[in-house]
Amino acid sequence: MVGRIRQWQQRHWRERSKAERVELYTVVTWYGTTWFFSLGWLLLPLVGGLADRPVALVLGILLALVAALQCAACNRLTRPALDHYLGRARLAPGAHRVPAALLGPALALIVALAALDAADPATVRLAIGAVLLPFGLLYGLTVPIRVFLRRAAVLGGLLMAAVGLADRDAPGILVTGLMVAFQTVFSLLACRCGAWTLSVMWEAERAREVEARLAVAEERLRFGRDLHDVLGRNLSVIALKSELAVQLARRGRPEAVEQMIEVQRIAQESQREVRAVVRGYREADLGAELAGAQGVLTAAGIDCEVRAETAGLPAEVQSALGWVVREATTNVLRHGDAGRCAVGLRVLKGRVVLTVENDGVSGTPAGDGGSGLAGLRERLAVVDGTLEAGAVGKDGFRLVAEVPLTGATGVTR
Repeated sequence: MVGRIRQWQQRHWRERSKAERVELYTVVTWYGTTWFFSLGWLLLPLVGGLADRPVALVLGILLALVAALQCAACNRLTRPALDHYLGRARLAPGAHRVPAALLGPALALIVALAALDAADPATVRLAIGAVLLPFGLLYGLTVPIRVFLRRAAVLGGLLMAAVGLADRDAPGILVTGLMVAFQTVFSLLACRCGAWTLSVMWEAERAREVEARLAVAEERLRFGRDLHDVLGRNLSVIALKSELAVQLARRGRPEAVEQMIEVQRIAQESQREVRAVVRGYREADLGAELAGAQGVLTAAGIDCEVRAETAGLPAEVQSALGWVVREATTNVLRHGDAGRCAVGLRVLKGRVVLTVENDGVSGTPAGDGGSGLAGLRERLAVVDGTLEAGAVGKDGFRLVAEVPLTGATGVTR
């Protein structure tokens, strides 16, 4: 049983992003709030507030049943209403018909209790608040605030008139109006504020994803510009000299051979320059990657702390660890939901250890070639390094790369 609970937690909670967790928590809270406040404000007063008559008991039971149906209808409409507010989907036409159809009989039963003097005035007013809450919570979320306030004022006036005619209690009329006003404000605060917070979180989530994609696109553009700068001029020269060689060859001029030799030289030079560009792209600079990781993560709203000792490390070790930093940073931005990230690089006796740890579970996909864990392990294998990655605690993720420094010069502890 415990294992199943843990599996459910892993599948339905730990794999969710921070925004998804907050949304799930908010929706479950709304479910519970509806039942707790509605039935709490209704059933407890009814127990001691009903008159000792059969008609009062019948009306009270009917009112409790209608209130329970209201809560069920509200729970069913919660998700569609939230999706409508967040702009994910449009609310179906007539979605509020069932809640409104249940609100009418509930209010009629309360007025009947007041008219027959079957419940004390406090019970009647609390019951009004109890049946207004399930309808108001989601109606206030799906219509403009001005429309909601205007219609709530109209409903409050009608209820004040109906209850006033039923029990002819002047102070009770004022209390009825205050109860309607309280439930109006409570409905707006309970749902509107929570839904607005969710919209801000989802906007931040989308901004983080866009920033990660822009970082990747910028790196691709840089690489493309470097290749263009290297090949553009040389290819133009090759094309011109090849055309000149063709013209000379057609005329039987010996200079054509010299032009083709020059074309060959330029082509070989271009090959060397392309290899240099690719080598520079593949060989990450550890210091630059650490500074870049801190800058990118901080810009994405993640508190990033970097503690590193890079002095004296061999170039091949720095290159391999630089790629680990780059890939780990990308994973935190793309797949994790972190609020804090710590990067540590320690040079111990005979080895260097790089640790990247964040408080958001990162789904680190194993890619091929130069991306993902598989690519990192291949790069580290060149310098006899190892890589370990996995969850830490409830919602943490840690990546540890270790490279031996046996035989490396300039590294002492």
